[in-house]
Amino acid sequence: MNKIVPISLLFFLSGTVSFFAQVKQETVLVAKDTSKLEEIDPLRPAKAAFYSAILPGLGQAYNKKYWKIPLVYGAIGTSMYFYLDNQKKYREARNEYKRRLEGYEPNEKFARLDDSRLIAAQKFYQRNRDLSSLFVVGFYALNIIDANVDASLIQFNVNERLSVRPEIYPTDVTFKPNVGLTFNYNF
Repeated sequence: MNKIVPISLLFFLSGTVSFFAQVKQETVLVAKDTSKLEEIDPLRPAKAAFYSAILPGLGQAYNKKYWKIPLVYGAIGTSMYFYLDNQKKYREARNEYKRRLEGYEPNEKFARLDDSRLIAAQKFYQRNRDLSSLFVVGFYALNIIDANVDASLIQFNVNERLSVRPEIYPTDVTFKPNVGLTFNYNF
């Protein structure tokens, strides 16, 4: 038993010594290189425009600007609604005018309108239909342009090293103050 106590004491002390020993860990600090620019994809604006041309709003989804998609469909859908509504009313007025020229009795919907009013209604609805079609095409083109410009601006370099500051400096001849802007780039 005398031998067991010193051996167990030796194991106990060796365990506590390793338990209380300090382990030195090296920490390495890595500085982020701010001068390195992100990779620029020159085809990104073309892809976004192509996607928007295929399906309106798809270019906005490609640019991750999801909040613009309801605006695109709202503008194009509203214009399309007015186009279809004016087309329907134009056809009704035209068909009624044709019926009257053929000698039929006026339809009860258009009974209070004479022929000159039906011609004016046709011109009115035709003009509004054509204007609505221009809005449909315009909003479709605006959708494509927005996707292209947004994809271009996503890649635009904006960091702390770029600055534009107003500056007031005197003219060389009259020494009156001039106001201007300076563009600074710090390396």
